[in-house]
Amino acid sequence: MAEPVRVRRPTEQEGQKLQRIVRRGSTSTVQFRRAMMLLASASGNNVPVIARLVQADEDTVRDVIHRFNEIGLVCLDPQWAGGRPRLLSDDDEDFVVQTATTRPTRLGKPFTRWSIRKLADHLRRNTARPIRIGREALRCLLIRRGITFQRTKTWKESTDPDFDAKLDRIEYAINERPDRTFAFDEFGPLGIRPTAGSCWAPKGRPERLPATFHRTHGITYFHGCYSVGDDTLWGVNRRRKGIAPTWSALKSIRAARPDGAPIYVILDNLSAHKNWRILGWAA
Repeated sequence: MAEPVRVRRPTEQEGQKLQRIVRRGSTSTVQFRRAMMLLASASGNNVPVIARLVQADEDTVRDVIHRFNEIGLVCLDPQWAGGRPRLLSDDDEDFVVQTATTRPTRLGKPFTRWSIRKLADHLRRNTARPIRIGREALRCLLIRRGITFQRTKTWKESTDPDFDAKLDRIEYAINERPDRTFAFDEFGPLGIRPTAGSCWAPKGRPERLPATFHRTHGITYFHGCYSVGDDTLWGVNRRRKGIAPTWSALKSIRAARPDGAPIYVILDNLSAHKNWRILGWAA
């Protein structure tokens, strides 16, 4: 008579993981049921009892137990095989992603953004490399490859030749002297900004547009002071940027650390920040 099918003795780590899956649940129903099968078998239950417990076929229970004895906990995540063969190769998928992340105007199209319907139609009518793919399959492919529909964002790049050296000093102050490091800047209105478009692009990497700074009706600036160590922000509103508001803000920062020891203030390259009177006061 053949011996009953039973799991080998799980290691301590394997037992802990199986109990954690069963007690806390799992996002995968397959993983949860397989963990129950293994724990039930390790507790001494035979295959028919386990099959009734998890509402599965006895052959399925035996297969799971045999796989655990062979490869361990990897059997909790089966690699399903079979089904309809792939219609698109990896190169075809790369071509679809490349097309989706290219602006239609660069490909001679009279519109500025792809929709799923327009993209699928363009791929199907492409004479150089026609690709037939349905709208839902195209949508799933883009999501699987991390491509989402998102608005473009603005981007500015510093032209300061000492940018790297200044960045090193900023990192030193923030990481080594956070209790004595402050940031100051003037902040204009939120409403004045370029109108962003939208496009298909890799997740987290939208296409960027240059910002514009035309102000035709005047603005109000918030002069903000931020203490890195205390995580505290304070400031005042002014109609203009200038030496006087900057000097007042720097004095309020000095008042927050009245012990006379050095403080670190992070500023941008606005000319008012480098006035000779402010530099003399700082020295």
